[in-house]
Amino acid sequence: MEPYYILKAIDAALDAGNRIRAIYDYPDSDFQIERKADDSPLTIADRKAHEAIADALANTPFPLLSEEGKLMPYADRKGWQALWVVDPLDGTKEFIKRNGEFTVNIAWIRDGVPVMGVIYLPVKRILYFADEELGAYKVADMISREGRTLDQLRERAVRLPAADGHTSLVVVASRSHLTPETEAYIEELRQRRGAVELVSSGSSLKICLVAEGVADVYPRFAPTMEWDTAAGHAIARAAGREMYQVGTDVPLRYNKENLLNPWFVVEPCRKNKSSNQVKNV
Repeated sequence: MEPYYILKAIDAALDAGNRIRAIYDYPDSDFQIERKADDSPLTIADRKAHEAIADALANTPFPLLSEEGKLMPYADRKGWQALWVVDPLDGTKEFIKRNGEFTVNIAWIRDGVPVMGVIYLPVKRILYFADEELGAYKVADMISREGRTLDQLRERAVRLPAADGHTSLVVVASRSHLTPETEAYIEELRQRRGAVELVSSGSSLKICLVAEGVADVYPRFAPTMEWDTAAGHAIARAAGREMYQVGTDVPLRYNKENLLNPWFVVEPCRKNKSSNQVKNV
């Protein structure tokens, strides 16, 4: 993808993150919590972040599929060869709990495959970004790009994976959605592989931990939507990982008629890759 669009996505994520942090950090903030149709929470920070991203990406030639935006019918969407898939505030429950484990997610999808991804952690001020041609990167202490070019950002960043190899298998699991199926999967790993270390985390940070090499596998046996995973999936792919549908060698796809993801496992790319899996960058 052209550097211009990656930088647009990075700037949009940082702006959205700064707007979220302004609400999060203010002691007397009214989060204005509402309930959506699926009973998941929605706050003023979700709305402000969506506005920032929608405004920033409006002058690109690609349509926007956002959790907080207007959902277009599949009859319209199915012709979208390339699009942005966005979760303005992934981990609203973590935001409300004030534990800092929430993210801004922006992905660029081409032909159903996540090609570019940006994830920003507003509280920790950590930026992840990736492109399938350039690789995956992590930058600490980011509030603004400050005019840096993409090459300058890459020079400042750590390339992923930054850590590999553990004495035990490290499994990252959801802090808010640890289902019986996930627990059974982890127990099966323990029986087959021996020692298993469990790390809990929120939002799309779990995918980033696998991309980074901090964790070896992330099983998700609970509902997620495309905007929850698209950016993380792009980062994982660029770091030599993949997000497989459970029980298959088939990666997740995007801009489907049903935007609900199947259950999946994030892990290093398997040796026999199908045609729509990433090359190891």
